[in-house]
Amino acid sequence: MVEIILEGVLFVALVATVVALFYWGILYLTPLGRRIRETENRRRIDRDADLTCPIHGRYAERDVVRLPTGERMCPACYKEATHGKLDQ
Repeated sequence: MVEIILEGVLFVALVATVVALFYWGILYLTPLGRRIRETENRRRIDRDADLTCPIHGRYAERDVVRLPTGERMCPACYKEATHGKLDQ
């Protein structure tokens, strides 16, 4: 009984290893993988750019105000735009 369970566990581990190696091979050895990595890097850079105000600097994602249009604005710029008060 133990041999059957052990064989099943080893077979699942073998399948998982083959799938992981296949995924790694596609991700790092093919042009498709390069494109996937570049797309992910582009998303990360765009997300960081959305969280950085050119005037007031970087903010955490939870602090940034999302406008009804879907655009993001830093809280200081939003305060200035709504209340008309500038930084001093």
